[in-house]
Amino acid sequence: MKSFLSFIVVCVSFYLSTFPIQAQREVFNGELYLGAGAGATFSKVDFVPKVSTAFKQGIYGGIAAKYISERHLGLLMELNLVQRGWEEDFDTSSGFSYNRTLNYIEIPFLMHVYFGEKTKFIFNAGPKISFLVGDNEVMSQSLSDYMDQQRADYPDMKIGMQYQGMSDPKKMEYGLVAGLGMAFKTGIGDFNLEGRYYFGLGDIFPARSQQNEDDTAYFSRSAFRMIEVKLTYYVRIF
Repeated sequence: MKSFLSFIVVCVSFYLSTFPIQAQREVFNGELYLGAGAGATFSKVDFVPKVSTAFKQGIYGGIAAKYISERHLGLLMELNLVQRGWEEDFDTSSGFSYNRTLNYIEIPFLMHVYFGEKTKFIFNAGPKISFLVGDNEVMSQSLSDYMDQQRADYPDMKIGMQYQGMSDPKKMEYGLVAGLGMAFKTGIGDFNLEGRYYFGLGDIFPARSQQNEDDTAYFSRSAFRMIEVKLTYYVRIF
């Protein structure tokens, strides 16, 4: 809870810093753009204790609103449906395989910076909050049989807590995102092509407390790392 409250404080401070002090800036007529975009994600999870994972590919898309409050600076808000997850990296000789897909509705609140006229260099950065709406896993039969046997032999075993049925993910997740890209102005609207990196601050699973030895949670850290590639089409409203 303390980490989430700290995250909210950072968000509020971030937004306050983006509002211009009108007395010190030239007059600028604001511009509002609405758009829709889609792209690909490459995500994995940083587990502590360590679980060897590889990037898992997913897709995402949604709608966006961009308000340019002054020259070279604005705010960007999106509402996206995104696939995230991870694939575990097993020795091929083991016959084990496991991958998990978590579907989220995410809401990024980003500062938008740009330079140029028809062709622009863009930079977006800010916080993002996500809400879990779906969860699916694919586990090989050999791994499933092995885990069932381990649970029977060692009922108090906590290894494998990332598997469904042993530990359910949290309903909310949050972090910071930053991206670089290009914007192209055309006669039919604007196209923004961007690459982003997401650093999760909230854990997927309940975190183990270092102060409580009887804590039933296993992981002290389980946060997303994600690369995103997105193309967004914008239409100017005013």
